[in-house]
Amino acid sequence: MKKITASYFISILGGVTLSLAVGFLSSIVTQQAIPNWYAALVKPFFSPPNWLFAPVWTLLYILMGWAVGSVWHYGKRHRWGKTALYHFGAQLIFNGLWSLVFFGLKNPLLGLLVIITLLILIERTIYWFRLVDKKAAYLLYPYFLWVCFATLLNGAIWYLN
Repeated sequence: MKKITASYFISILGGVTLSLAVGFLSSIVTQQAIPNWYAALVKPFFSPPNWLFAPVWTLLYILMGWAVGSVWHYGKRHRWGKTALYHFGAQLIFNGLWSLVFFGLKNPLLGLLVIITLLILIERTIYWFRLVDKKAAYLLYPYFLWVCFATLLNGAIWYLN
């Protein structure tokens, strides 16, 4: 059983803050495109209402932050800790990049390529997190599933438009 300490909670707080910051920065570009460009797109029947995205992403960023904070804390003493953190950083960059490409550049095709790369990086992050802290890896499964759905949605939007 792993010991939970004050430094553990500080690591979690740092991870959550980092993840939410990326989400906040991504939302700036997203919010600007929704009323005009995104609203005018043809969307598939399974497209959720716009109001659902913000709460879902907020929860996912919190789970991601908790996961990376835990790996950050326990990974200091684990031989695969740095590798796990590098993968998390790479997927976080592509997470933010997707919003810039899809909403900022208004490019669903390039967005699809970015989100497929993101999906691969999330899977690799889960793999490496599992080696350091299995519970942290489990925290990323909702994120992985949501990005699978978002990939399908992105692909459908590209196809329909």
